[in-house]
Amino acid sequence: MQNYPNPFGRECWIPFELAERASVVIRIYSITGQLIRTLDLGERNAVTYLDKTAAAHWNGHNEDGEKVASGVYFYKLEAGGQVSTQKMVAVK
Repeated sequence: MQNYPNPFGRECWIPFELAERASVVIRIYSITGQLIRTLDLGERNAVTYLDKTAAAHWNGHNEDGEKVASGVYFYKLEAGGQVSTQKMVAVK
């Protein structure tokens, strides 16, 4: 599913749906393919994670805690052997 808001300013949420219980990891990459941030969500139940209380949250910071620059980013969600990639845009 697509992150929201998109484009986003300070933070965004990444909704997802699982058909079965799985370990969920989201990796965020720059347009050049550099890994920016890893969100390890751990084991999750087979449900839909749509709203802000359930979807994955990204605060727009890299692994060092620095705010990312405006631009295009990609996130890759891996869960239970499934992989999904989406594009998102950060704006200041």
